[in-house]
Amino acid sequence: MQTPFLGLRTAIYKVNDIAAATDWYKKILGIEPYFNEPFYVGFNIGGFELGLQPQEDVAQKTDSVMTYWGVEDVEATHAMLLSAGALPHEEPTEVGGGIIVAAVKDPWGNVFGIIYNPYFKM
Repeated sequence: MQTPFLGLRTAIYKVNDIAAATDWYKKILGIEPYFNEPFYVGFNIGGFELGLQPQEDVAQKTDSVMTYWGVEDVEATHAMLLSAGALPHEEPTEVGGGIIVAAVKDPWGNVFGIIYNPYFKM
């Protein structure tokens, strides 16, 4: 049976200050959003979308879903995120087979994961 799923398209982060979050993500991603409105901001990251959506009450965040963004150097990217104001969440760790993961929390409490996976090809 063939799967009906086409792959990941969008990861959305809820923020209480969409303008500040847009500026922060522009800084860490090094790109401008392709879509920028008061109700939604979208960044194209290697063909996948990182979205920002305003939400007044962001106190009830959960860590139960992890999204990992691919990087070539987890250690360097993790350090850059921390120096940009992210908070530590998971230190860089090899999880087997040369796959390395880490995660931080953005200034709005969203978990932002990064991964180096030599086996994953687009």
